[in-house]
Amino acid sequence: MNTTQPTPEGAQSLDLGIGGMTCASCVGRVERALRKVPGVQDATVNLATESARIAYTVPDGTDAAALQALVRRAVRNAGYEPRAADATDAPEDASPWAGFLPVAVGLALSAPLVLPMVGDLFGQHWMLPAWVQFLLATPVQFILGARFYKAGWAAAKALSGNMDLLVAVGTSAGWGLSMWLWLTAPDHPGHMPHLYFEASAVVVTLVLLGKWLEARAKRQTTAAIRALHALRPDVVHLLSKTGEVDVPVAEVMVGDRLVVRPGERIPADGVVTEGQTQVDESMLTGEPLPVARELGGRLTGGSINGDGRIVMQVQAVGSETVLAQIIRLVEDAQAAKAPLQRLVDKVSAVFVPVVLGLALITLLGWLWAGAGTEAALIHAVAVLVIACPCALGLATPAAIMAGTGVAAQHGILIKDVQALEVAHRVDTVAFDKTGTLTVGQPRLVALELAAGADEAAVLAAVAGVQSGSEHPLARAVVAAAAQRGMAPEAADGVRAVPGRGTEGVVQGQTWHIGSLRWMQELGVPVLPAAAGEGAAAAGPLAQRALALQQEGFTVSAVAGPTPQGLRVLALLAFGDEPKPGAREALAALKARGIRTVMISGDNRGAAEAMARRLGLDPAAGEVMAEVLPGDKAAQIQLLQRGNAAKVKSGADSAPQSCIVAMVGDGVNDAPALAAADVGMAMGNGTDVAMHAAGITLMRGDPMLVAAALDISHRTVSKIRQNLFWAFAYNVAGIPLAALGYLSPVVAGAAMALSSVSVMANALLLKRWRM
Repeated sequence: MNTTQPTPEGAQSLDLGIGGMTCASCVGRVERALRKVPGVQDATVNLATESARIAYTVPDGTDAAALQALVRRAVRNAGYEPRAADATDAPEDASPWAGFLPVAVGLALSAPLVLPMVGDLFGQHWMLPAWVQFLLATPVQFILGARFYKAGWAAAKALSGNMDLLVAVGTSAGWGLSMWLWLTAPDHPGHMPHLYFEASAVVVTLVLLGKWLEARAKRQTTAAIRALHALRPDVVHLLSKTGEVDVPVAEVMVGDRLVVRPGERIPADGVVTEGQTQVDESMLTGEPLPVARELGGRLTGGSINGDGRIVMQVQAVGSETVLAQIIRLVEDAQAAKAPLQRLVDKVSAVFVPVVLGLALITLLGWLWAGAGTEAALIHAVAVLVIACPCALGLATPAAIMAGTGVAAQHGILIKDVQALEVAHRVDTVAFDKTGTLTVGQPRLVALELAAGADEAAVLAAVAGVQSGSEHPLARAVVAAAAQRGMAPEAADGVRAVPGRGTEGVVQGQTWHIGSLRWMQELGVPVLPAAAGEGAAAAGPLAQRALALQQEGFTVSAVAGPTPQGLRVLALLAFGDEPKPGAREALAALKARGIRTVMISGDNRGAAEAMARRLGLDPAAGEVMAEVLPGDKAAQIQLLQRGNAAKVKSGADSAPQSCIVAMVGDGVNDAPALAAADVGMAMGNGTDVAMHAAGITLMRGDPMLVAAALDISHRTVSKIRQNLFWAFAYNVAGIPLAALGYLSPVVAGAAMALSSVSVMANALLLKRWRM
């Protein structure tokens, strides 16, 4: 049992493995049992992973250990076995035939019983003596089938039902009927009635076979998680005072210096302190090409070192590493319950009692129609067997596990299952500009000075105020000053003004560096305040500012002290480049019929110039410029209402609501990511990027946006296909069995096939490629 960090609502969360679940009804029974435990606020059970995610608060007068003991007891009382939740940590069994022995024994014992049925096809009558049928069928019924009696009895005691109860009741009826006919045969000399030992034995064997195939498929759906776990090396080379020492990775601490040899996996997150190399991060980001790492370069645990020997300093270990966070996000998504599954759970809650009722009606109906007890009972058994709701419980989680797993292998982390369901309906995608569609590394391309301003003094003061900022434009200023050999002035009282700029005190004088809009608010406008005024009315700086904006540059202003008071002393023009593949990514989305919009805080001229380079049409409302960070969420809501397109086109008709995805860096765009129907954080797997949105794109490739929407579409399609087939087997099979068109053997085969087909259909998602 693994206890995780507190949830945002203040509750603790713990994971628990559940052994013995077989169908959707089991899921509902375990959830009800867990929710009755004092302190448990909610419980979500996943049949495909055979696990439970429990949210709880510790009641007064007890502790977490005592509550966990109560949780285990509740699971046992419900008829299931609690176990460790980290089953995926263990390597997959090397043998594809693991667990097949009971199935093999069942097949060996059932084959002679089926032989007479085969003989009938060729006009041969190979009926085995009754005592031979009894000796072959009884071990299958009561030894191999003991699991069905145990779980079915637990369900019956809880006044509930599940697949095991249906199988136990149905096969016991067939075996019991055969015993009755055999024992009463002496009353009818010269006549041995047909016995149904083969039906009970074959049904048990087929169910066991179906569960074994299902278990094999489950191991494949969790292959992505196991592959991520396998990225962690067991032993690392620690640099100690005496040289290199091999120690277990669990003993590594933050600050340790480790040697990573060519071809070895990076054991933890850190930075390069000696050497240089190429690192393969494909299992983490989906990026196929190795990336260069030199002194100070960031290293991510789980990636593979290239051909260089390096020394790294550890910055994060254990659950704090990027790899651990990726694993946790994928596991959370696979453990969560999709909205579609909740409808299935409601159906499953009443499914088994309804089936028992239908079987009883079938029995009474055939007796009323004049059929014999033998025939009526066999038809009722067929209803019980074919109606087992195994596939219902697997339909949704199997597809989600396969879909989220293959997405993670391509650098797409789906944290929110609801986002996965919604993403396939997205018709509008809004992109942040800087760092999302552009490289995000602007450079200072022009420094325009006002008359009488000293370039060295202005640049040194601006670099001093900006030196503590992480904003891309601030870093560009500091880099430009360093290239010109100017040391930044010492600055005090530096303060960032959100959406506007930065201010600070240099040599007792206050400087302001920020947007032209902020200059207007400060009373030192660069551009004319009235729309009808010419640029020349405000002087040469205004003319130059307009010219730079029209060229597509982002323009900021520097307001500093003069004898006449605060005034604009310089303009800063910054240039950025579109990301490689950004234009193609936007074109791919448009080809899918999805509207694309760029949201930027830049002035309209710069934003529209970049939009045209990216293939966007400003005239069609595909650019939202001069948007403050705090206003981006409002723009997303405008897009959701469809009002943006209406305002731009001047249409009078009522706008249509839109399903909007927002793509940003996960830091400044957090409000917009939260406001969107689907938030996609584009980054390198940082904490902020992972927690700001339902989907995280592990590398900054805009093509991943279309890929995320595609995997969502395919996963939801698989869920719907699985649910259709799961219901179709029952909807079609129950009437056929009740009307006498299906024997118990055929019904058992169909029931086993339903589970296997659902799992196999979900596994087709593993073939998905970008």
